[in-house]
Amino acid sequence: MVDIDDRESRLDRFLAAEGYEAAWFARPNSFAWATGGQNWVDASADVGDAAVGYLGDGEWTVVTNNVEAERIAAEELPAALSMSVVADDWYEASLAESVAARSPTPAAADFDVPGLESVDPTRLRLRLGDDDLEQYRALGEEVALAVETVCRELEPGDTEHEVAAALRISLASRNIDVPVALVGGSERAPEYRHPTPTDAALGDYAVVIVTARRAGLHASCTRTVAFDPPEWLEARHRAAQRVETRAVAATQEAARATAADDDREGTAGDVFAAIQEAYADAGFDGEWRHHHQGGATGYAGREWFATPDSDAPVAPEAAYAWNPTVQGAKSEDTVYVDTDDVEVLTDSGRWPTETVEAGGLTLERPDVLSK
Repeated sequence: MVDIDDRESRLDRFLAAEGYEAAWFARPNSFAWATGGQNWVDASADVGDAAVGYLGDGEWTVVTNNVEAERIAAEELPAALSMSVVADDWYEASLAESVAARSPTPAAADFDVPGLESVDPTRLRLRLGDDDLEQYRALGEEVALAVETVCRELEPGDTEHEVAAALRISLASRNIDVPVALVGGSERAPEYRHPTPTDAALGDYAVVIVTARRAGLHASCTRTVAFDPPEWLEARHRAAQRVETRAVAATQEAARATAADDDREGTAGDVFAAIQEAYADAGFDGEWRHHHQGGATGYAGREWFATPDSDAPVAPEAAYAWNPTVQGAKSEDTVYVDTDDVEVLTDSGRWPTETVEAGGLTLERPDVLSK
C-alpha cells in the first residue's frame, strides 16, 4: 500500500520548485511508485498503458484507453483515494496524445509527451517512505527464501536453463516477477560477468543471480553453490565480499554527507572511489573495469549505476545493491542505508554467512554453500 500523503508531499514540493502545474508518470516503475499499481500489459514495454498525473493539492488523474480503464480503476489504484480515470478509445489517440490533451501547462512527464518537459523521477523516489520499507523487507526476505530454496536443490548435472526456470517458478508463486535471472556454471561463470542461462550443465559450482520485482520495488541478490569448486573460488569470493562491504560502508558515509549539508551531496563517484581502493587492497587492482559495480535501487533495478565520475546523489533512507565481481565470483545483496543504520533486505536468516569488516562496517555476507 502506497503512502499517498508521502507522495503528495514530495510532488507538491517538486511542482513548487520547478514551477509546474502537473507531473505525469507512465513508465511502469514510476506508475507503481505513485499508485502502488501496475499499468502494463506487455512486461517488456518501456511505457505502460496508463499515465498517472498529479496536479497539486491532492488532485490525481489517470489517463488510459477504453480497453484498460475499468480494470485499472478496479484493481490497480489505491482504494482509499479517489483518482479520476479518463479514457480515449484505443484507436483514437496514443497515450501521449491523451495526456497532452488533458494536462495543464507547464508540466513534465517521464515519457515523451508533446508540449511537456521531461522529469527524471529518481530524485523523487530514491528515499523510501516507511510503507516502502515495510514492503521492501517482505519482498527481500521472500526473494532470498525463493532463490535459496532453489539453490539448495541444485545438482552438478542441472542445466543453467533448468535453474533459471526453477527460479522464475519459485518467485512467481510468491507473486514476484523476475526481470533478471542469470545462472553461470563452472564453465561459464569465470568467462562471463553476466551469464545468461544456456543448456550448459552447472558442473563444479554455480553462481545464481536475480533481480526480482513486486509492486514496483526491486530486490537483487546473488548466491553461490559449490559441488567440487576450483581452488581459487574461496579467495575470490572473500575478495568480492570485502569490496561489497566497503561499498556499503562508503554509501553510508556519502549518505551522512548528504544529510549533514544540503549544499554538498554525497555522490556515486565518492562510493566508486572506495570500491576501486577496496579492489586494490584485496589484491585485485583494476578488477572493477570488467563489470559494473551496481548502485542505487528501489523502484528500478538500478536507479543509477555508479561510475568513477558520477555525481548521482547518494541519499539516506534509500536502498542500494552493490555487485562486485572477481572473475568467477560475485557478492550481492539489496541493502537499506540510513545515516545510523544498515539493513540487509535480501536476508532469509537461513543461508551460511561470513562476518566481514571493511571501512569500519561489519556485515554478515552470504558464503558459498558447499554441497
